[in-house]
Amino acid sequence: MCGICGKYNYGSLEPVSKEELKKINDLMVHRGPDDEGYYASGAVGLAMRRLSIIDLSTGHQPISNEDGAVWIVFNGEIYNFQELRNDLLSKGHKFSTKSDTETIVHLYEEKGTEFPKYLRGMFAVAIWDAKKKRLVLARDRVGKKPLFYALTPSCLAFASELRALLAVKELPREINPAAIDAYLTLQYIPSPLSVFKGIQKLEPASVLIFENGSARTEKYWDLPLGAEKLSSLSLDELKERLYSELAEAVKIRLISDVPLGAFLSGGIDSSIVTALMARQSDAPVKTFAIGFKEEKFSELGYARQVAQMYGTRHTEFVVEAKMADMLEKIAWHYGEPYADCSALPSYFISRETRKSVTVALNGDGGDEAFGGYLRYVGMKTDARISAVPAWIKSAALKGTRFFPKTAPFDFFWRLEKFLKASLMGTLEKRYLSTLAFFGPGETSGLYSAAFASLLGKDKDYAERYLSRLFALNPDDDLINRLMYVDLRSYLPECLMTKMDIASMANSLETRSPFLDQKVLEFAFRLPGNLKLKGFGGTKWILKETFKDMLPPAVYKRGKMGFGVPLGIWFRGELKDYWAGVCLSKKSMDRGYFRSGELLRLWDEHQRGRRDHGYKLWALLMLELWHKQFADDFKI
Repeated sequence: MCGICGKYNYGSLEPVSKEELKKINDLMVHRGPDDEGYYASGAVGLAMRRLSIIDLSTGHQPISNEDGAVWIVFNGEIYNFQELRNDLLSKGHKFSTKSDTETIVHLYEEKGTEFPKYLRGMFAVAIWDAKKKRLVLARDRVGKKPLFYALTPSCLAFASELRALLAVKELPREINPAAIDAYLTLQYIPSPLSVFKGIQKLEPASVLIFENGSARTEKYWDLPLGAEKLSSLSLDELKERLYSELAEAVKIRLISDVPLGAFLSGGIDSSIVTALMARQSDAPVKTFAIGFKEEKFSELGYARQVAQMYGTRHTEFVVEAKMADMLEKIAWHYGEPYADCSALPSYFISRETRKSVTVALNGDGGDEAFGGYLRYVGMKTDARISAVPAWIKSAALKGTRFFPKTAPFDFFWRLEKFLKASLMGTLEKRYLSTLAFFGPGETSGLYSAAFASLLGKDKDYAERYLSRLFALNPDDDLINRLMYVDLRSYLPECLMTKMDIASMANSLETRSPFLDQKVLEFAFRLPGNLKLKGFGGTKWILKETFKDMLPPAVYKRGKMGFGVPLGIWFRGELKDYWAGVCLSKKSMDRGYFRSGELLRLWDEHQRGRRDHGYKLWALLMLELWHKQFADDFKI
């Protein structure tokens, strides 16, 4: 696990110096505190920071092929590298290390730019082919490992983190209005966008090939769209296959030369991963759980039951509002606006876990692969009541305004959100409304006239972004269509970003068995009605398959998620902090928002009329990012 970066001065052919590379590389020392390495040859330079996991003694990077014509820097883990290595040895390739990194170099020699198709794992790769004068960048299938790049008239530069890429002196820092608009809607900035116009994210499952003065990107993988569903197999056969696929995915992720453990939230997914680890481990599994003093948001009791069932060496940690003094540090690590509030507990659990182990398995991907979100239930319900006249839904929506929208009346907030979504015209808008922070149309009154004008035709980027994804899978059942969109958007762009930054900020590698390509491909071929049973049976086949391996209370519990008590905090311990940051003169003078609308949101929240916790969090993280990366920016 590493951070990688590099530069190719293709326009000027000016030599790239080690000193220039080091400025970029040093900004990622947390990603790899164990080692650093450099390759500089004329107009090309590669660099890396290494967190040693496999082949501790000889895995130094950059690594080349036998004659030094092909060089690589690599971030990630390849779980099938031994199999690939044996095949390459049989074809005459010579190895000088036992690392997965060197395997990729020789695989590139055999397969060219199609090499990522053969890798099973998580990765961001940069390969320089000196003979072909070709630079190749590649990213894993679901975006576990990030890769930012910038293409100017004189150079191509890349790095694992946006902050590091900002050390390249040629890159301008012009903020992208479309990225800000997408962020406020989605809570993240989707690839290929970044917050800066001149910097892009390489999309998951993509290869960028730069040669002959131009770049092209190619997709090398997707979920099996159009493949026949596994309806012909019996339920017992499907459960047996599911168990086998997931057990293998866990097994291959236990390969490590350093201490290893697991995040245990107490939810279905992390509990299953812990159970499978315990079945395949000789020693007790080390598990780590995090919770809140606010009981409604804490899952520690469920995690404790799983830990007791499997005799794990269990560690617990409690997050409190006073720990939010870490917010500016977290905003700094993300490098661009990011508003998933679970980044806070994710950072702390990574920090505490790193004190005991270097690698941790988690349950990421279970919801997207097997139908775990309540919004799937809402969308299925909406499809069933599509015949209800709009005037009845509108009347019911008006009726919700007479009820408070904060705890303990959360039902009325959820009902209002459901009815608003139901009245949206298209499937894309209805789904966007269920997951958006600022839903369709809600930013119209928020944006200043100046920012709305600057945004222009780029407004509503998020809606167009989701529409493109829905259009790729038009004929599947509703549940699989929704999950496909999440597997292409929310999972890689939000959840994978969160976990990569939170873990690597603490020099911790995380591995996700549910995101194994074989598990995902199998899950996608299951009919939607086996994932979402009726109107409440989320992740039905997953739960049934592993029912006997879970404590009864965990098996029966509903979806909770990694929630944070934002509403409570912003009326209490974080009240003055938010106002001091977001209502400051500097923040108001940036010109993004109408001051009256900001004050309305704040006042409604403080008076308990509505819980705007998530919106307030998004606005806070936006301003904290500006303070650190664009403090002089104004519309």
